[in-house]
Amino acid sequence: MDKQDIFEQIDGIEERMGTTYAELGALKKQIITLIEENKRLSIENQQLRKLIRQEETVVEEPIRSTDDEPVQLPGAGYDNLTRLYNEGFHICNVYYGHLRTEGDCLFCLSFLNK
Repeated sequence: MDKQDIFEQIDGIEERMGTTYAELGALKKQIITLIEENKRLSIENQQLRKLIRQEETVVEEPIRSTDDEPVQLPGAGYDNLTRLYNEGFHICNVYYGHLRTEGDCLFCLSFLNK
């Protein structure tokens, strides 16, 4: 075996190692994405369980009008949206119902301040 063959083998090994390293980096990015999504879903699931427990303890009969239809109290919709926002969910038309993971949302706050 001459020197040229040895250097060609080393170059081939280096090239395969580079490809393997790039694949490993891509897998690492996918794992990070999956872990972040899992954490976000765990937080959302925890908050939804908390809401379910709260609603199970507070069961109110709606106020009914004379034609037996529920009466919407003034400001009740606003109060519900405020409650949802304080529980960590978006109430703006851009992300409505999604979990707020990065603090306050300017769209939601501008909607609440109208």
